[in-house]
This record gives sequence, C-alpha cells and structure tokens, in this order.
Amino acid sequence: MAFDNTVVLVGNCTADPELRFTASGQALATFSIAVNRRWQNRQTGAQEEQVSFFEVKCWQQLAENVAETITKGTRVLVNGRLEQSSWQTKEGDKRYKIEVVADEVAPSLRFATAQIVRNERREGFDGGGNSGGANSGSGGTTRPAPNDPPAGYDNDEEPF
Repeated sequence: MAFDNTVVLVGNCTADPELRFTASGQALATFSIAVNRRWQNRQTGAQEEQVSFFEVKCWQQLAENVAETITKGTRVLVNGRLEQSSWQTKEGDKRYKIEVVADEVAPSLRFATAQIVRNERREGFDGGGNSGGANSGSGGTTRPAPNDPPAGYDNDEEPF
C-alpha cells in the first residue's frame, strides 16, 4: 500500500450524499464535509475558527453504503487519496478541482453511537478487494486498488 497520497479527514457532512450511476451501471456517491479547526489567539485570548470544505467521492459498494448510512450533519471519518482533475471553461480558462477519492468512510463515534448492519456478500466480491469469493485464500491473488473507478470507466463520463 502506497502512503505517498493518503489523507484522513474528520468532519461533518454538509448535505445528504448524492448517489448516481454511470452509463455502465457503476454506483458513484458524492458528498462534502466541513472540517473545523479551532484555536485560541494568544494575543487576544479569543477563540478562533477556520472551516475547510472537501468534496468526497466513493465508488461501487462503498458508494451505496454511504448513500444509505450518511446524512447531513453526520460526523464522519474519511480515509482516501487526493485526486486532481482539470477542464477548460467555455471562455478558455483552465480550471482545477481537487477531490478526495474515499477508500473508507465511517461515522465518528466521538459524539454519537451507531448500529452496524453487515451487508450480504456479493458474488465475486468479499468487501476486502479480493475477487475469489468467500473461500478463496489470500495467497497468489491480486487485489485491485481500493475504490478505484471500475475498469473501462472514462473520467469524462458523466454519472447519471
């Protein structure tokens, strides 16, 4: 596992996640989280705060689970990687966007409790990235990178 592009964020979901499906049927959930940083100003003694907003996207089973579980206001932990995309506006200006592609999303239990409901395993998917099914051993199998877009997905494909 490469750790050169890993980010862990803890924040509050700013709206209910939006679940869409690509033309090829792959689930994609997107949502935004607000991460607050508070500190005391040493000169004035006043409490100060800075809020940063991050867009998060999740693929496949994770996307469906997030859409069913997370709601606006939920405090979540997001573990993933940063991904930059760019495009050109109609006026010819170059624009950039950095998103978090989530590998794991979990509710924070610091100020809340949660009830865990385990999903049924899907054919050929054991939840951990192995494709050999429930009885497959770990020796000799290769794992795809967690929560990567599905094979053949075109990054320019609009999810609907």
